[in-house]
Amino acid sequence: MKGVIIAAGYGTRFLPVTKTVPKELLPVGTKPSIAYILEEFLASGIEEIIVVTSRRKKSLEDYFDREMELEEVFRREGRADKLAAIAPCGAKVSFVRQAEMRGTGHALLQVKPFLGGEPCVVAYPDDLHIGSPPLALQLIEAYERTGKSILATILEPGDVSRYGVVGPAADGLTVKSFVEKPAPGSEPSHEVSIGRYLYTPDFFDLVEEGWGRHSGGEYFHTYALDALIAAGRVAFKRVSGTRLDTGDPAGYLEAILADAAANPALRPVLERFARGMLASGGAS
Repeated sequence: MKGVIIAAGYGTRFLPVTKTVPKELLPVGTKPSIAYILEEFLASGIEEIIVVTSRRKKSLEDYFDREMELEEVFRREGRADKLAAIAPCGAKVSFVRQAEMRGTGHALLQVKPFLGGEPCVVAYPDDLHIGSPPLALQLIEAYERTGKSILATILEPGDVSRYGVVGPAADGLTVKSFVEKPAPGSEPSHEVSIGRYLYTPDFFDLVEEGWGRHSGGEYFHTYALDALIAAGRVAFKRVSGTRLDTGDPAGYLEAILADAAANPALRPVLERFARGMLASGGAS
């Protein structure tokens, strides 16, 4: 099974840094965000990965390349730890460019010729997952049980009006409906979709079919998803583990703090900072 990473967007919430640095390369700790997706895929047995990029993301492609000069320097210095830090990721990574920013459905359409008629796991790098089993593997196991496309979900007890929300069928597994950003009080459940999906080949056929009917503007994958749901071909998997939402600066900061809290070398710094803030009453 292949993995797909959608990484073509502008990242405008992080301007001005994303004027030149792809959002997917913003670090969480000492690793760029996209490295978390790579590790998740590899831990799930996915070794072929397609990254959808754009012309502004050349540095993202460079990240996956070898750095021969640094490798030679570290070899001469006997720095095995540094060599390991810049070693190739171990996956076969291909890049497809989305020539125009025409929506997620259009981005998914770019990868269809490279999937070989097989299912794939699609990741949006705004959603990072920490924990075991890895998130992609949880979706793969759900697919192997059901044969359906799988939406990764979490239970959100509070306001779900900014999410895509699943309406579960009576079996507690099949998706009966899917509502994007429902008005408060109208949500079909509190089972919310996060940025990880397993799509079967018929999903991509429907994406292509919907594109043929598209009249202009950004094209999203809702046509294909709605058609599969109507056919009873979509299930959801409430995933375990910790989700870090790096889609906006507040969530990104939270991810950095979570990483620091889990790092024995950085946690004391975080604790000192927190004590200092408490002592000063939060004043700058």
